[in-house]
Amino acid sequence: MQRPQRFGLSSLAAVVSLSIITTTEATAKPFTYVNARFGQSCTFPDEIFDKPMPEPENGDGQQWLSADRASLTCSGIYNVDNDTPQGFVAQEKASTEPGYKVTYSKTGKDWAVLSGTRDGKIFYERRLFGKDDVIRTVWIEYPAALKAKYDPLVGAIANSLRGP
Repeated sequence: MQRPQRFGLSSLAAVVSLSIITTTEATAKPFTYVNARFGQSCTFPDEIFDKPMPEPENGDGQQWLSADRASLTCSGIYNVDNDTPQGFVAQEKASTEPGYKVTYSKTGKDWAVLSGTRDGKIFYERRLFGKDDVIRTVWIEYPAALKAKYDPLVGAIANSLRGP
């Protein structure tokens, strides 16, 4: 899959955010996916992302689709290039891929966040750079026409991304 910590205050904030989502959207309930290979996990409303795709043979993650053409991917990869959050963001901002544009980015010591557009859809990506040389990613993509529906969800989903 290409695109695509410790439990503390940020975990509590993600749970509270997802609880608010669940409360405000009566049909949305949280589901937590945990990957057996790399140990990453993410929590999302599985009544929205209700179509799980088969896990790839290498077991690096999984993707879910929604009825309105949004997708969510939670995956992991080995950091074979010794990438850093800052290097990753710089590389993505410099991309010349047609139809791909980064409009927001932020980095921390061991994480990076990107948002932008790709082929007419909005994407949001969060990566955690683990001390075990694994990069864990959550990637959410949705049609631009559904911005009002998905924008309130992406922050809580992205902040729920965890790794061992």
